[in-house]
Amino acid sequence: MNKDQVKGVSKEIAGKIQEGAGKLVGSKEQQAKGLQKQVEGKVEKTLGDAEEIIKDAAGK
Repeated sequence: MNKDQVKGVSKEIAGKIQEGAGKLVGSKEQQAKGLQKQVEGKVEKTLGDAEEIIKDAAGK
């Protein structure tokens, strides 16, 4: 697992927490920010996954 994968998963979890907190207090803004953070996390994790695939392919 590379740093982009770890950062992506962390950001995705933080986004889920932020979205849940927004729902709890009734803040649409916090919910939206949480969803945005989740998307950013998924993109970053996907980038990390792609880097791993390229690294593995180059090593073979």
